[in-house]
Amino acid sequence: MSLESHELEELKSKIGREPTSTELQIVAAEWSEHCSYKSSKKHLKMLPMDGPLVIKEKGYDSGVLDVGDGYVITAHIESHNHPSAVEPYGGAATGVGGVIRDILSAGTRPIALLDGLRFGDIEKDQHAKWLFKNAVTGIADYGNCLGIPTVGGEVEFDECYTNYAMVDVAAIGFGKKENLIKNHAKKGDLVVLLGGATGRDGIGGSQFASDSLESEDRSAVQIPDPFIEKLIIEAILEARNEKLIHAMKDLGGGGLSCAVSETADSLDIGIEMDVDKVHTRESDMHSDEIMISESQERMLIVTDSEKLIKLQDICKKFRIDCSVIGHVTFDNKMHVKKSGKTIANISTDIVANATLLDLPSKKPIYLENIENTKSFPLLSDYSEVMLILLASPNIASKIWVYSQYDHEVGIRTVIKPGYDASVLRLDNGKFLSIKIDGNPKQCYINPREGAIGCFEEACRNVVCTGAKPIGMLDHLQFGNPKDPEIFWTFLESLKGLTDFAKDFDIPCIGGKVSLYNETPKGSIKPTPVIGVLGLIDKTPLRIQKINSGDCLIMIGNTKDELGGSEYSEYIHKFIGGKCPVVDFSDSKKNMNAVLEIIKTELIKSAHDCSKGGLAIAISELCMTNLIGCTVSLENIPGDKLDNDKILFSESHSRYLVTFEKKNIQNLEELLKKHNVTFKIIGEFGGESIQFTTDSKPLIDLSVDKAQKTWLNSLKEMVMHA
Repeated sequence: MSLESHELEELKSKIGREPTSTELQIVAAEWSEHCSYKSSKKHLKMLPMDGPLVIKEKGYDSGVLDVGDGYVITAHIESHNHPSAVEPYGGAATGVGGVIRDILSAGTRPIALLDGLRFGDIEKDQHAKWLFKNAVTGIADYGNCLGIPTVGGEVEFDECYTNYAMVDVAAIGFGKKENLIKNHAKKGDLVVLLGGATGRDGIGGSQFASDSLESEDRSAVQIPDPFIEKLIIEAILEARNEKLIHAMKDLGGGGLSCAVSETADSLDIGIEMDVDKVHTRESDMHSDEIMISESQERMLIVTDSEKLIKLQDICKKFRIDCSVIGHVTFDNKMHVKKSGKTIANISTDIVANATLLDLPSKKPIYLENIENTKSFPLLSDYSEVMLILLASPNIASKIWVYSQYDHEVGIRTVIKPGYDASVLRLDNGKFLSIKIDGNPKQCYINPREGAIGCFEEACRNVVCTGAKPIGMLDHLQFGNPKDPEIFWTFLESLKGLTDFAKDFDIPCIGGKVSLYNETPKGSIKPTPVIGVLGLIDKTPLRIQKINSGDCLIMIGNTKDELGGSEYSEYIHKFIGGKCPVVDFSDSKKNMNAVLEIIKTELIKSAHDCSKGGLAIAISELCMTNLIGCTVSLENIPGDKLDNDKILFSESHSRYLVTFEKKNIQNLEELLKKHNVTFKIIGEFGGESIQFTTDSKPLIDLSVDKAQKTWLNSLKEMVMHA
């Protein structure tokens, strides 16, 4: 682990002397891209981070939203890309563990997990299969051991992730507002390290995550232990109830170096600590290793000598180790000793605040003509095209993945994985709806519009459950920021997200930037992942079974926007074309209209149109309800387009609403009042999915055949070598 030469010079001039070896290690960890955000921090300030429901406290590792009646929701998102690419089981599992401790550090109980997974071409690439299988098992084993339900997520495959893995984990916490940890410290307070022993696993992890992946450094991957984590959760929550915690931080990237310096810096205090007091897994660890080890399942707690006795009793009860490793001072220094000798003594302001970079950016050359549209040849059999898409890795049912997760543990899950968004029951009679979305194909073609599209899609998904979006998490994943073209795509994505968040009054309550996502083959596509939280005041949409004779309304316009679509890329192997663009005013109108019709209980279900377009969205309704549907392409709202564009364009802001015929008049009146574009496009019945044009069938596919293909293809891809 090392600093760049100009950073070393800067450190020397700031402290006015040669740094000790321990100081070098501490600063290298904290100044790494992974911990310091030196390339992105300056720009992240553009996002709106305040709102009527946002609660801000010093030193929180997760976002906090007030959901009324004295209750709060916490949320955070993390990635474990580099470690998962090297050791997918442990890498993915420790990603879950870390984000759960971020939730815990605010004093809230973790109640749900979501995961976003991305791998190479699973159809052709055996290594991608291996990574995928093991990452899913790692997440399932860790979450299931803890009894925290994994309630949703997304899975995507793309050649840009060849020999790599993207593992994003979001966690949601819940608690009483009065129980939030208000981070503070007074002189003489004690600093306690609680949880797993510190070992040599994960040494240099943050530095490893701040470089492109060229070598497989397994020592930088932490070893997960969900059983200790479960005990830590219960011990911390009991200590919180007993008011024993003054301040708390989880040990993530950079280990003790970052946890100690960041806690001290955020509270404007100093901390003196002794490495000999840290409980370790191996007896011969060097003090530098102890400071930068990223061993999992550890928390740093500030308490006082009186409360310490009770805290130690709780740790004993749960059989968790805890060591008093230091105390609070008021000299704003991070002072580290070993055997009575000082091995580091450096201002926390210097350690915790790397100099922020202002990197150059320029529009990538590849974007010059990428949005030029291309007409695809008319195909002879669109039923066959539909079957191919239903079996494709990005559209096929992900039941093979989420059936491995215990998504019902904890009795809060109201809407399970497999629908638009997941819904959790809260203790105040309200419901929380959550979804994460990403679309690297569209973000590659147009980083700004692609990022806005991911944000709007996550909003559409929570709106389909009857929830109003109240907050967002963003996870911005790109290649090497020192490449001006890659940095430009980062800035464009960020500007797009900022515009949408401000226009829709959805504050960003937390996020993560993950850079240097590269392999020897090159950079990944721009991959922002957006999580949206929505609140339902009364009851969520009760999804009812669709019966013969029920009708289908489409809200929103279908446009000539095949760029980045599964149809364009999977069927025609064409990367480019016009990326779907969100019209903010239509988007808002359509969202409000859907929210109101859900409240009136006039409808059976609401489903958004996204991957695969209209044809896939309608097929999903048919397959999940085991019923056919006949749709006339002439009735689809929007411009007059070629049939393939109407079927497969992935235009935004579109919703499919199912309802009983008797409610037609009331529904139409409501939709007219909202001034949205809509049409009745079809009727359910029979046993086949039919799309007609000029009354002639263009697609005629049996529901049974479609469903078998859709449900089984991903599992077959994974299981067949």
